[in-house]
Amino acid sequence: MGERRDDAAPRGRRLRATAGAVRGKLPGRAAVRRSLVGAGRCYRRGAEIELMHRSMGFAALGLVTLVPLLIVVAAANPLPEHVPYPGFGGWIVDAMGISGRSAESVQQLFTAPRQVLSTTSAFSLAILALFGLSFAASVQTGYEKVWGLSVGPWHKAWRGVVWLAILAAYLFGMASSRSLPLGGPLHSLARVVIIVVGGWLFFWWSQYFLLAGRIPARFLAPGAVATMGGLVGLRLFSAVVFAPLIVGNAVTYGPVGTLLMVESWLVGAGFVVFGGALVGRLLYDEYHGDGTTQAVATKS
Repeated sequence: MGERRDDAAPRGRRLRATAGAVRGKLPGRAAVRRSLVGAGRCYRRGAEIELMHRSMGFAALGLVTLVPLLIVVAAANPLPEHVPYPGFGGWIVDAMGISGRSAESVQQLFTAPRQVLSTTSAFSLAILALFGLSFAASVQTGYEKVWGLSVGPWHKAWRGVVWLAILAAYLFGMASSRSLPLGGPLHSLARVVIIVVGGWLFFWWSQYFLLAGRIPARFLAPGAVATMGGLVGLRLFSAVVFAPLIVGNAVTYGPVGTLLMVESWLVGAGFVVFGGALVGRLLYDEYHGDGTTQAVATKS
C-alpha cells in the first residue's frame, strides 16, 4: 500500500505537468497572448511617434487649410439638386454617416455662399494651395515617422501638390457617387466599391508616393487595408455616437458646438490614417523582423 501511494504522487505530478503543457499549447491561449503582445507593441510605437499629437495636428490643418480648398472644389462642380445635402457640407455629412437634424446642422455650418467662385481670386487660391501643402507635409512626415525614415528633401515638395490634387479628386468622386443613375441595391453596391476600393488604392498609393518609393509597395498594402477598415469603423461610430452629440451641441452652443464635433471627427480620421499605417509597419516587423526597415528602404 505504501508503494502504491508513493507511486501515485509522481504520477499525479506528471499528469498535472502534462495538462499544464497542453494548456500552454492551446491555440486560443497562444492567440490571446500574441494579441496582447501585439497590442502592447502598437501602444508603445504609437507613443513613440506621438500618434495622438499627430492626429490633432491632422485635424487642425485639415479644418483651416483643406476645408476651404474643398469648398471651392465643391462649388466649382455642384451636385444635382435632387441629391440631399449638396456642396461641401454634404461631403462631411456623407463621410460621417449621419442624417436628420445632425446632418442639417453640419450642412448649415459648411454651406458656402453662391458667390464663392466669383469672389475667389487667384491670390486666395494660391494661399489656400500653400496652406494645403502644410497639410500634405504633415501627412508625409507622419508616414516617415511610422516607418522610421528621415525627412525627405525640400525639393520633393512637389509631391505634396500632386497628393493634394489626387485627394481632392478622390473626395469629389466619393461625394459624386451619391448621384449615380442607379437605384436600390445597385447604387449602394457601386458606392461601396468606389469608396472602399478607391480608398484602399488611394491610401496604398499615398504611402508609396509620399515616401518617395523608399518602402516597396508590397509592404504598404496591409497598412492601406487597415486604414480603410478603420475609416469604416469610424463612420459607424460617428453615426451612433457623434450624431446625437452634434444635435445636443448645436442646441447648447450653436454652430461652435457643431464645429467642435466635426473637429473631433477629424481627430479620429487622423488617428485612423496614421494608425492604419502603423499597423502595416507592425505587420511588416512581425514577418520580416524588427529594425530591418532601413535596410529595405536603402535597397529600394
